[in-house]
Amino acid sequence: MIGAAAGKLCAGAPGPLSGWTWGPDPALAALGRTDGVLVTTQEQEQEAVHAAMVAAGADRRAGGQPCTFSALLDGWGHEVAGVEEGYAWCLAEFDSDIWCRTALARVWPLLPPRVRSARQPRLHELDERFRAATIEWPGRGDEEQWWLWRVPRLLVTEPGDPYDGGWPAGWLRMPFPKPDSVRVIT
Repeated sequence: MIGAAAGKLCAGAPGPLSGWTWGPDPALAALGRTDGVLVTTQEQEQEAVHAAMVAAGADRRAGGQPCTFSALLDGWGHEVAGVEEGYAWCLAEFDSDIWCRTALARVWPLLPPRVRSARQPRLHELDERFRAATIEWPGRGDEEQWWLWRVPRLLVTEPGDPYDGGWPAGWLRMPFPKPDSVRVIT
């Protein structure tokens, strides 16, 4: 604990100690911390990120497993890489696999600005890679949750699966014909 008659060292406006200044800590008060314990900016951000995850309902995976913000972003990266390599599952699995991007969209506006700013380049890079590895669902390109309306450019089927040149098994419920820009590898 660091204290002084005039206040305590806390995160605030830039001061002589690289972003630390003397005075009351409104962030601690907002977090319900009245013990006067010095909490670093990183600790405050971690608490704020966790609170954002909880508020967005993104702190648990299906089945109740805990989920962190970093795990969401890493999960989106994993799914993007899989789509780039060629997606080998059905449409229902694809919809399920990209849940992490929807969770990111819910939590994003609730994150501390500094976290959003630091992570925005990574999210933007992954989103651009996903756009490049997918095609737009006809007539749905301007949707707010645009990733839900994309189809992988490269679909991989199991050897021996029937394939007649249209959508492969597992994708037959698509409401439009398979575009030429979607390749199917058997």
